[in-house]
Amino acid sequence: MRLTQALAILAFAPAAVGQVETLDPLTVSATRAPELLSQVPFTVEVVPESAFGAGESMTVDDTLRDSADFSLFRRNDSMTANPTSQGVSLRGLGPSGASRSLVLLDGVPLNDPFGGWVPWSAVPADSLAGAEIVPGGGASAWGNEALAGVIQLFSKESAAGTGYAAVQWGGFDTRRMDLGQSVALASGVLDLTGEAFATDGVVLVAPENRGPVDIDAASHHGSAQLRWRGSLGSALTAVVTLRGFGEWRDNGTPYQQNQLREVFGSVALTGHAGQAETWNVTGYSQDQSASQTFSSVNAARTAETPASDQFDVPADALGVAASSNWTDSTGAVTTLGGDVRDIRGETREDYLFTKGAFADQRFAGGRQTFAGLFAERSQPLGPNLHADAGIRIDRWEDSDGHLRNSVIASGALLVGNIYPNQTGNAFSPSAGLVWQATKELDFHIAGQRAFRQPTLNELYRPFQQGSTVTLANPALSTEHADSGEVGGTLKRGRLRLTLEGFAARLNDPVTNVTLFQGPGTFPGFGTLPVGGVGQERLNLGRIDTDGVQFGASWDASDAFGFDLSVLGESATIASAPEEPSLAGNAVPEVPRWNASFGFTWHPARRIQFGARIRRTSSVFDDTQNLLPLAASTDLDCTLRVALSRHLEAYATSENLGNSRIETAHSATGVYNVAPPRLVQAGVRFDW
Repeated sequence: MRLTQALAILAFAPAAVGQVETLDPLTVSATRAPELLSQVPFTVEVVPESAFGAGESMTVDDTLRDSADFSLFRRNDSMTANPTSQGVSLRGLGPSGASRSLVLLDGVPLNDPFGGWVPWSAVPADSLAGAEIVPGGGASAWGNEALAGVIQLFSKESAAGTGYAAVQWGGFDTRRMDLGQSVALASGVLDLTGEAFATDGVVLVAPENRGPVDIDAASHHGSAQLRWRGSLGSALTAVVTLRGFGEWRDNGTPYQQNQLREVFGSVALTGHAGQAETWNVTGYSQDQSASQTFSSVNAARTAETPASDQFDVPADALGVAASSNWTDSTGAVTTLGGDVRDIRGETREDYLFTKGAFADQRFAGGRQTFAGLFAERSQPLGPNLHADAGIRIDRWEDSDGHLRNSVIASGALLVGNIYPNQTGNAFSPSAGLVWQATKELDFHIAGQRAFRQPTLNELYRPFQQGSTVTLANPALSTEHADSGEVGGTLKRGRLRLTLEGFAARLNDPVTNVTLFQGPGTFPGFGTLPVGGVGQERLNLGRIDTDGVQFGASWDASDAFGFDLSVLGESATIASAPEEPSLAGNAVPEVPRWNASFGFTWHPARRIQFGARIRRTSSVFDDTQNLLPLAASTDLDCTLRVALSRHLEAYATSENLGNSRIETAHSATGVYNVAPPRLVQAGVRFDW
């Protein structure tokens, strides 16, 4: 009832000052084909290129946090977060290290092929032309991993002869350099971009819990990309991309570190078959290798003991995607397509540290193959009514699953499990309606069914982090989600208001379920110390989420504007057959409400000031709801000064109020926190 009343209020909101009309933009992420934003029945949030500019945010994921429905598994961004905790969640649909949202870069999955998390550092913010966030939509177009929605990032397309250079330095000896140059080559343009980043970092453990073993979480990474785009004929264009990325991180203690190396290549072709039909084909290859060390820290935090050395995690992905869309005489757009993705990955690690060395070694991994066909139809039903419908059928296979444990000294085999191949089908339908009630007001309603197959990491790789031991589970079932939303949008001059109500039911969510707590010796886990935890990845039962999201943006004048994004929701464990006591508990890491308010002000022609404040309610860090994380407030500010037509200086402050933002809470009472105040300054030169 409250949502119905609120939607009605949109129709009677007062007119905003000014009569500037903005053009209806196109979106491609919801249905995999260009479509007017006002005709898409799912919520689509468009993030402009300016939000990713130098000095706005250090990381891409920090920019996306301006939307209240976007969150990572933990509250700290990718500058300090362990890569395996950078799983994306939209509208709080069961956050985990493995993303339940699909992240794309120019139509190619960015999610890690082995674990599902997202390597945000591999994408320089300065290289982006914008992004689209589709919470609760996109499953019938994209398939696996689009359970909670889709996020797509778009690369810039600069004119030949242009370029840029930006340098930035700030607290904790954080420094960054970005370079870009576009040159004419053959019948197209070659874009060359690169980034180098380094920071001494900060201590991740809260001050009251720190000990001599806790050190700054330093990191550095670098990336380089060549991207050629041009014409191969009157009706054919191509984009060829080659990207390399390398990263090293110190994860808060002397022993714990991780590295990642990646090489990526893709070819995308787009053509026209007559005036009404467009087709595209994209092929890509991704090859990466990662490593990471884990330790167990004693209660006094004076020393650490190696827990495992994940010395190599090779993973590669090959994929091809194709689609064609055409418009008929009624104005309806039909899109047909299909895609294939093949993933192989394995963890190779030493474990069981005893008498100053690792005693045993583990190789675990497998292969996943996905193949899908989809069809989308965008159909006008009258002058004020528009419908979208889509269906997708996927076939998946998990094969070559294995776990081999052996004694390092003798090579004797301890465990030699070869898991049977698993196959399955998934059906992903979606449908929605948009009603243009007036020129300024429209309403929409939509729903979809989506799936996510557990990652190779969840299926096959057991691991230990600190005193917590987690077992893999090759028998995990596919996750399925049924979701829907209803909402409205009001546009009057420079004012835009949106309101949506949503609900989702996530069946068989993969969750780390606590089975044992130390001290003691337990089957499958060995000896757990005081505060030690024995977990296994299990399908929990069902998670229910429902809530309301409100958005507002108003350019009061050419000199001042603001935006507001607020999300209120309830996310609960509806059933948990494996651990019935969890039923009714709040889903970990999902706040009851989340809000983001920002504004920009041009006090003079060459000066721009911006600020954003984010407020998040308290959450729990465990399924048992015994480990709370306090509510948090985060204030960021930016000052930009144009020194000339080509030169700009800027200064930024993240967490200006130096707020304590708790990111993790262990069973032993140790808190991790996000970085304190970070002030930086930089210059950018464009030519």
